[in-house]
Amino acid sequence: MGEGSTKPMASGLRPEFPLIAPTTAFVYEALVEIAPVEALGPSPLGERRIAPILGGVFEGPNIRGRVRPGGADRQYLGADGVLRLDALYEMETDDGAVITVHNRVRIDNSAEGGRYARSWVELTAPDGPHGWLNRRAFVGTLQGLAPEPRVLIRVFVVE
Repeated sequence: MGEGSTKPMASGLRPEFPLIAPTTAFVYEALVEIAPVEALGPSPLGERRIAPILGGVFEGPNIRGRVRPGGADRQYLGADGVLRLDALYEMETDDGAVITVHNRVRIDNSAEGGRYARSWVELTAPDGPHGWLNRRAFVGTLQGLAPEPRVLIRVFVVE
C-alpha cells in the first residue's frame, strides 16, 4: 500500500471507526428453586440431565414477581468438563405480566482464575410496560446455592 493509505489493523479494526465496547446495567436477580437433578443418559453433546423448576422470586429496580413452577433446566456435561445449561421457564410480574425466560449458560469450573458461569438470556414479554424486554440483549451470571436446592441468577441488559 502506498503512503497516505489507510491500512487495516491486524485485528481488522479501522482507526476511523472507534471501538465502542458494550456496557451492562442490572435488571433483576432471581432465586430459582429447582428439583434434584435427574440423569437422562448420554448424547452427542454430553451427559444429559434435567432439573425441573419449582418456583422462586425475582426482583430488580423496576420489576419484581415470582418464578412460576413448570419450567426446566436441561443440562449437558461435555467431555471437556463444561456444563451447558438450557433453561426455559416463566416469571410473573406483580402487575400480572408473564415473561418467558430462555437462559443458556456455560459453566467451566476449571477456568483460569476461578469458576466461569455466564449466560445469554432471551426475555419475551407482552406489549405494555415490559415490552422493552423484547427489544434488548441480556447477559447473566449463575451461582448455585448448595446445599439449598436453589440458584441465584442475575440478569443485565447490554447497552
